[in-house]
Amino acid sequence: MAALLLLLLLLRGQAEAQAAVVAVRAEAQVAAAAGSGSSSGVMGVSPSPDQPGHSRRAEQRSEASIQNELSQPPTITKQSVKDHIVDPRDNILIECEAKGNPAPSFHWTRNSRFFNVAKDPRVSMRRRSGTLVIDFRSGGRPEEYEGEYQCFARNKFGTALSNRIRLQVSKSPLWPKENLDPVVVQEGAPLTLQCNPPPGLPSPVIFWMSSSMEPITQDKRVSQGHNGDLYFSNVMVQDMQTDYSCNARFHFTHTIQQKNPFTLKVLTNHPYNDSSLRNHPDMYSARGVAERTPSFMYPQGTASSQMVLRGMDLLLECIASGVPTPDIAWYKKGGDLPADKAKFENFNKALRISSVSEEDSGEYFCLASNKMGSIRHTISVRVKAAPYWLDEPKNLILAPGEDGRLVCRANGNPKPTVQWMVNGEPLQSAPPNPNREVAGDTIIFRDTQISSRAVYQCNTSNEHGYLLANAFVSVLDVPPRMMSPRNQLIRVILYNRTRLDCPFFGSPIPTLRWFKNGQGSNLDGGNYHVYENGSLEIKMIRKEDQGIYTCVATNILGKAENQVRLEVKDPTRIFRIPEDQVVKRGTTVQLECRVKHDPSLKLTVSWLKDDQPLYIGNRMKKEDDSLTIFGVAERDQGSYTCVASTELDQDRAKAYLTVLADQTTPTNRLAALPKGRPDRPRDLELTDLAERSVRLTWIPGDDNNSPITDYVVQFEEDQFQPGVWHDHSKFPGSVNSAVLHLSPYVNYQFRVIAVNEVGSSHPSLPSERYRTSGAPPESNPSDVKGEGTRKNNMEITWTPMNATSAFGPNLRYIVKWRRRETRETWNNATVWGSRYVVGQTPVYVPYEIRVQAENDFGKGPEPDTVIGYSGEDYPRAAPTDVKIRVLNSTAISLQWNRVYSDTVQGQLREYRAYYWRESSLLKSLWVSQKRQQAGFPGDRLRGVVSRLFPYSNYKLEMVVVNGRGDGPRSETKEFTTPEGVPSAPRRFRVRQPNLQTINLEWDHPEHPNGILTGYSLRYVPFNGTKLGKQMVENFSPNQTKFTVQRADPVSRYRFTLSARTQVGSGEAVTEESPASPNEGRCIVRASDDGAQLTQTPRENSDLAPGCPASWDGGERRLQVLRGKQGTRLVCWQVATPTAAPPTLPPTTVGATGAVSSTDATATAAATEATTAPTIPTVAPTTIATTVATTTTTTAAATMESPPTTRTKTHESAPAEQSIWNITVLPNSKWANVTWKHNLGPGTDFVVEYIDSNHTKKTVPVKAQAQPIQLTDLYPGMTYTLRVYSRDNEGISSTIITFVTAYTNNRADIATQGWFIGLMCAIALLVLILLIVCFIKRSRGGKYPVREKKDVPLGPEDPKEEDGSFDYSDEDNKPLQGSQTSLDGTIKQQESDDSLVDYGEGGEGQFNEDGSFIGQYTVKKDKEETEGNESSEATSPVNAIYSLA
Repeated sequence: MAALLLLLLLLRGQAEAQAAVVAVRAEAQVAAAAGSGSSSGVMGVSPSPDQPGHSRRAEQRSEASIQNELSQPPTITKQSVKDHIVDPRDNILIECEAKGNPAPSFHWTRNSRFFNVAKDPRVSMRRRSGTLVIDFRSGGRPEEYEGEYQCFARNKFGTALSNRIRLQVSKSPLWPKENLDPVVVQEGAPLTLQCNPPPGLPSPVIFWMSSSMEPITQDKRVSQGHNGDLYFSNVMVQDMQTDYSCNARFHFTHTIQQKNPFTLKVLTNHPYNDSSLRNHPDMYSARGVAERTPSFMYPQGTASSQMVLRGMDLLLECIASGVPTPDIAWYKKGGDLPADKAKFENFNKALRISSVSEEDSGEYFCLASNKMGSIRHTISVRVKAAPYWLDEPKNLILAPGEDGRLVCRANGNPKPTVQWMVNGEPLQSAPPNPNREVAGDTIIFRDTQISSRAVYQCNTSNEHGYLLANAFVSVLDVPPRMMSPRNQLIRVILYNRTRLDCPFFGSPIPTLRWFKNGQGSNLDGGNYHVYENGSLEIKMIRKEDQGIYTCVATNILGKAENQVRLEVKDPTRIFRIPEDQVVKRGTTVQLECRVKHDPSLKLTVSWLKDDQPLYIGNRMKKEDDSLTIFGVAERDQGSYTCVASTELDQDRAKAYLTVLADQTTPTNRLAALPKGRPDRPRDLELTDLAERSVRLTWIPGDDNNSPITDYVVQFEEDQFQPGVWHDHSKFPGSVNSAVLHLSPYVNYQFRVIAVNEVGSSHPSLPSERYRTSGAPPESNPSDVKGEGTRKNNMEITWTPMNATSAFGPNLRYIVKWRRRETRETWNNATVWGSRYVVGQTPVYVPYEIRVQAENDFGKGPEPDTVIGYSGEDYPRAAPTDVKIRVLNSTAISLQWNRVYSDTVQGQLREYRAYYWRESSLLKSLWVSQKRQQAGFPGDRLRGVVSRLFPYSNYKLEMVVVNGRGDGPRSETKEFTTPEGVPSAPRRFRVRQPNLQTINLEWDHPEHPNGILTGYSLRYVPFNGTKLGKQMVENFSPNQTKFTVQRADPVSRYRFTLSARTQVGSGEAVTEESPASPNEGRCIVRASDDGAQLTQTPRENSDLAPGCPASWDGGERRLQVLRGKQGTRLVCWQVATPTAAPPTLPPTTVGATGAVSSTDATATAAATEATTAPTIPTVAPTTIATTVATTTTTTAAATMESPPTTRTKTHESAPAEQSIWNITVLPNSKWANVTWKHNLGPGTDFVVEYIDSNHTKKTVPVKAQAQPIQLTDLYPGMTYTLRVYSRDNEGISSTIITFVTAYTNNRADIATQGWFIGLMCAIALLVLILLIVCFIKRSRGGKYPVREKKDVPLGPEDPKEEDGSFDYSDEDNKPLQGSQTSLDGTIKQQESDDSLVDYGEGGEGQFNEDGSFIGQYTVKKDKEETEGNESSEATSPVNAIYSLA
């Protein structure tokens, strides 16, 4: 079998063939290890991927001929699954296919007895196959053929066996008949509706629906368990709005069985199903349902166990009852849940861990909790395992006289047993074979002969399953044969890596050797490397490697040879690359691309633009060495890549073309264009050749208007890192010739890079190569270390020397080592790499180490001695006498006794404490038991563990840590941290809904750290730097809200909140009330009578409102202006001028005051305006004006007055593009805005305004759309506003501020909270009285609703008394589409979908036991049915519904 598989892989590429050959060679080596040491088998090598098609066809013909010649024992290629379940309506098919040479014959056993296929007319076997077909078209019962089947495939070389196939017929039994009484349950109580489906094969899929085929909605409270039962964590009154029917869907038979429905009756203290209570924050108490702690409905008790097989899915389930509905959380003791495999299902009630393994065993627990408490259930999980392969037996191909072995190793839990068979018979009853020896799970073959061919079976089993594997032993003797055509031609590019393939076949495995030009020396080593499959790799092709290569395959039966002709071609190189260019539009540009290539190869030159193929249009001309573009356009800008390619290789060069639009380009950009990176140096020449030096001369390139500052000389060597360039030296830009100092035995190649202030040039073309003569190394490797990677070894490593330090060929290292202070002789080894492992060392002992370099010319200098250590082992002892002293609520002090040094078994890194929080003293608080650690480096005897949680129970263990890891753990210590202060309250929010109140809200601390006794709130008003009186409020631990009534609408408040325990107050959190965006400025405010009021902070009581407390320098002046509507104060400052400044124009102000914003001096005008005195002549940069108004009028009526005030900025028109003179006319809920600008006539604008709650809004404005109106404003709110260009936000107006008017200072009674509450209470009382009246009038009215077909309800029917309805005769009555209402009447509904739609007709879809049987594949058209009309009186509840 392996021989044929290997032959099929011969043409699939070198990597696949090499892997296959290595596998066969490995088997041969295993056999050789047991016997004489000879190796044999089949070996093949794939051809080169680029070989011509006729070679491939010839090789395929050769492969086919070998396949026809080789004999092969049978091998099973296809078989049915072990547990084969079939549909009883279909013919039975049991698969068994095999191959071999000659083709095998087949026979079967059934229940371990011969199964005569010819005697049963229903059973046939497919031609050239062992597949059984059992046909039931002429009758018969499939159940008669159930049993265990096994297939045997046989030819003259052996017999192969299939698995034991257990045939079972799918079953979908009917549901047993039963009469279900109505289920009566108290509201809030738990409930389980049991399904108990009939046992089917395979198990059916369970789902719950109503009798009208509506699915049951499931959530955290109501859900289906894995066993099919329906669980109610707590029953609510709305649960009796439907009935509940369990359905079982059987996969193979495509049928659904339906159980008789459950009718649910809920007893409640709140008889009305008020839908508003469903979203009530305390729904249960609102309905009079007592709250209770969780308890488990499934599984029962506090602990259980579960067993699962390795590789299967583990499903753990916890369903709990309680009021409110509990939340379920899952944990694993002593660790975390496997994040990559764990998944939560069924609203967190189920935990599924996919593909479990042994490490998933342990204790899991589910925690059910609600606000009344918590409970947990522990599930102990044990992972067992059916047998699984560790070493599956493989086919064995041997030559006559060779040795080999078959290995069959498997693992499982419990440990599986191994049984060997040969050709289907137990090995004990087989004829004796002196060349075969059985040693447990291994069969050893010695001196095999042709007669030893057979098929062996290994059966390994335990109580959870079995594994059966076939492996044949084939003995072949085939002389070597070549698989590829003769005299292949391989062409390769100079300096590339190549591989010559020589596919062959033979048994025993032939040895392959390569020769060049008929010479007698074998090619291996140096520049050549022969792979195990025979391929010859030439690491770097040189001109002298050209020639004829011969491969010769030899074994004891003969030899075969083949020849490959290798031709070496020069590489394709672009020696004149296209360069970056900057050209003007409309000019002509030429991109050069001159190529050097091998003349025997066909050259193709193509161009890419922006990495895409370039279309050569009328404006372009492509020549052999250039690309010309005539009349350059802007679309021609981009990157251009020249691609020069032959059939063997290619080279690329890229340049970027920049197109200047026109002559209007800024002059500074044009001035910078002539400067650029220098051109590459050229014409490199080597002279003055010496052993350790050479002179390099070059011709500088154009500096492109920026002088060359430096030249960087780089080199490349072709032995250690071919193709990689390294910096050699750096020279000033004034020289073009330099002497380079060289290292021995390096094949140098140089290039030069020019550097100026713009950047570096492209590298020059490389120089010719120059190899220096060799010498012994002058240095040794650095960074020598000796460290153990295992407990019984020491790994010696060092940094290998580079090409310039090797100084000669075959660089190697002499490694010496010996134990320190023992004076024993030095051990040594010669290493070609950079590491050496010393084995069988004692645990952690010091060694002296030396590493010396050596090449073919001699050894390097004597190396330095380095001290290293062998590997460490885990510490053997744990710290003892561990003592714990509690320092405070978050820290403990530890003290312990040190361990003996010989027990550390390595370098003592630290003493480490593992500790975890076992529980909190607050019983309702769940804690994470994740382990934490604290390390104490060095040989210390005490330490402190901090950052603990107060008021908690902890456990602690200590270990010793060395470089290998942790030692054993000390005795577990327990301690309790005392109560501490709580953390800061979470999410402290300060909101200011209006100017009168401030609302505070917060959440409980994340870490209470004890029993909360309350909260402390300190708050103080402030206005600028002036502070008011501090006030203190204390709250209960359950209060999380507070409202502050503001003393005045100007001051802000600073709030500091902290939580308290008995220990004291914890960390405080501080917040401030929202700041007005105009705090500290004079602002304009419109009153409800149209007048303007001015409100500013009073920093100095001696000054009038609106005047600053102080100005730096100058004279302050105050003028009082009185108007018809109020008094106005104007403040300004006059500075002593140093020069004659311009005179400011007079400012027109109205009777209602103006404002000065922070960005511009703002003035206001009203309907009635006067002219203020001219402000003295001052410099514009030293004037600040503040206008304040004291209103003397009374409040106007509640109706909004028209806008009579405005806020405006007076600015002169700027020279550049700008927006100025913003005018705002505010009212209580809207404002008109206008402005001036000098932008284009089609410019669009955006008006942006922000309220005092920092809510930003924008309004887009079309061109010439002024004025615009802001309509969504709030009365008494402060706003800031600006206008900016929609196309360029940088063009913006100054920011101005305005305040909308109050509608009325007197409160409307209709908007007062106490009045609204009173009206709601009266409405509720009236509604309750109406409901009582309806109930009184209809007392005693119970009206059963009947079906359209007149089904009588006799007085003996017990269901008539309470108005309910049930299915009394399930044998004759079809499923109903009714639904029980809250008062017990029947409400007819139309079903959107039902199983009738999936049947084959509208009638007869349910058999006599109520089950639904039929294909649910084709959906039928629905028949609309009219609902039953009832003439009975309406119940009181329905009457209320009719009112709604």
